[in-house]
Amino acid sequence: MAGSIRGSDIAEPAAVVAGPVAAPPVSARRWAVLRHAARTRLAPLGVVVMLAALVVAVLAPVVSPHAPLKQDLGNVLAKPGRAHLLGTDNVGRDVLSRVIWGTRVSLVAGLGSVAIAVVAGGLLGLLAGYAGGQADGLVMRLMDAVLSFPPLVLALALGAVLGAGLTGVVIALGVVYTPTFARLMRGQVLTITAREYVEAARALGAPGWRIAWHHVLPNAIAPIVIQASLSVAFAILAEASLSFLGLGIQPPGASWGSMINAGRGYLQQAPWIVFGPGAALFITVVGLNFVGDAVRDALDPRLRA
Repeated sequence: MAGSIRGSDIAEPAAVVAGPVAAPPVSARRWAVLRHAARTRLAPLGVVVMLAALVVAVLAPVVSPHAPLKQDLGNVLAKPGRAHLLGTDNVGRDVLSRVIWGTRVSLVAGLGSVAIAVVAGGLLGLLAGYAGGQADGLVMRLMDAVLSFPPLVLALALGAVLGAGLTGVVIALGVVYTPTFARLMRGQVLTITAREYVEAARALGAPGWRIAWHHVLPNAIAPIVIQASLSVAFAILAEASLSFLGLGIQPPGASWGSMINAGRGYLQQAPWIVFGPGAALFITVVGLNFVGDAVRDALDPRLRA
């Protein structure tokens, strides 16, 4: 019986045994995420709008046909034409040029305030979730106190304290959005610290700061990126609202919100004063929302599936 066993029968089980499947490299996973984001519906349109806004903001002195503050009192409320593609406002300033320069203000306000909120909220959420105890209670009660105020009311109050201008707007909006990122980061940290690889790092004697920085934070960053990509559009809208109410960029500075506020008294005779900044605000916010949705779909495993 034993002599009838063939060599091929012995070798067959060895062929079935397979080693562990290697995880794809980090660069391959990143390219897969980018490819999935690019295939998301309307994502290319959002990327085009975002890149166009960045180019216009950076090259505003070059692409602007006129100086944004130059007044032509002999050409007040001129209709859109060859000399002024979007017409002029009530003191003869070129609307298109002011819209172009307003792009820089809006992007700085949106990106700057979200960057402040991501850094401050991320660090506070990491501290609260990983340290726990009194630190967690103190940080979360502080975030709850900030969240108890309506966002626009809090931004108005902070803008009044910090003073009108771009710096005050960026700081005020950064404070307003910080609790959102702090609570999100804390929830991610509480979930990640209960996983096996964190417990293994603790068992090996790794210091707490190293575990938090090298193991917890990298695995909690994806939801933060998604929230940040969606928050930039809301921050731009908030900046326009503050400027419209007079606590943002002050005249004669070029800001979409202040331009809309200045043109609302001329809607009957010169609607192009409001149309230019309003259209720019609408297109930019919609494009950023498309990009945010694409990032969310690419990084969220449930939506990706």
